[in-house]
Amino acid sequence: MSKIVFFSIPAYGHTNPTIEVVRELCNRGNEVWYYSFNEFKEKIEEAGAKFISCDDYLPELKKEDKKRIGKDFSFLMEMVADTTIALDKKVCSELREFKPDCIVSDSICFWGKLYAMKLNIPYICSTTTFAFNKYTSRMMKRGFGEIIYMIFGMRKVNKKINLLREHGYDIKNFISIIQNDNDTNTIVYTSKEFQPLSETFSDKYSFIGPSVKKINVTPKDEDIKQLYISLGTVNNKNIDFYRNCIKAFENSDIKVIMSVGKETNISELGNIPCNFEVKNTVNQIEILQNTDVFITHCGMNSVNESLYYGVPMVLFPQQSEQGAVAQRVSDLGAGIKLKKNRPEVIKEAVSIIINNKNYKNKAKEIGESFRKAGGAKKGADTILRIIESN
Repeated sequence: MSKIVFFSIPAYGHTNPTIEVVRELCNRGNEVWYYSFNEFKEKIEEAGAKFISCDDYLPELKKEDKKRIGKDFSFLMEMVADTTIALDKKVCSELREFKPDCIVSDSICFWGKLYAMKLNIPYICSTTTFAFNKYTSRMMKRGFGEIIYMIFGMRKVNKKINLLREHGYDIKNFISIIQNDNDTNTIVYTSKEFQPLSETFSDKYSFIGPSVKKINVTPKDEDIKQLYISLGTVNNKNIDFYRNCIKAFENSDIKVIMSVGKETNISELGNIPCNFEVKNTVNQIEILQNTDVFITHCGMNSVNESLYYGVPMVLFPQQSEQGAVAQRVSDLGAGIKLKKNRPEVIKEAVSIIINNKNYKNKAKEIGESFRKAGGAKKGADTILRIIESN
């Protein structure tokens, strides 16, 4: 039996892919601890792991701060440093007593990586986005606002790095925190076929495909087309976009399911047509299995789940990382990038995909590569193999 510790940030797209790997490890008799946040407690414990809350140590974020996390890298680095230092005494003490065989930490949850370095515990990077190196980084076309944020934030970042050094973390610079080299054991939740420039990564990278929970659903009537619309779980309050979607399909025979996020007041959207089902949250995996087209913000988790079930997409990215994902889907022919947020443009994009089976076929091809990649079983195998080799 091995002892394994997971770390993740408070985000569904970074937590959900790990859950089935955790379940697989626990089912094999391994002991798993998971440092996470209260909104994921039930999900983590249901998978069999011990949940350890980090909520009291996360810097208090205002609503505007939450929107900055995906766009302002320097702000993210400041938050990482503050969280690492706040958790330092608690986590290091617990890990010294637990003596884990390895730490599996999300690629953005840098504090997990830093604890592994400080305590000399084998480290595995868990990457729920595309794997990142000097070649794939060229795909990340930063917007002007993101570049400005970074330039003016670097002084604060350097101060935080010096503070981390004072707490015993041997850090060269911020690049050494965020970038993994070809010697870093890394689990990537996509397939080699979907990963851009996969040939530039060493065999230390294990591409396992999305770790999707199995949910059985009753198939819908094939004569009824279903459209699913969602901008994810973060930065999803976009009233104008939702209203434009309503205008685009209000007189359509397409069934539309629209998930608008917890913070969106549905009454602000105005009259909801009878062919629309608008909710604050939905079970996305369940919905996708009966969906013909998915309008998405292009978060990696949403795109992976869509492709897993062979659903082509209309792509509406909100920031640079999502833009890279959207470009990959478009390049592989499984979706169309939305040029403008206007009803007629949205309607035309959906119509093109529904009437051209090539988009569906390409989505199915990528989905098949996901299933062949190995999933949660391969993820667990990879972790245990790395433990055995140390």
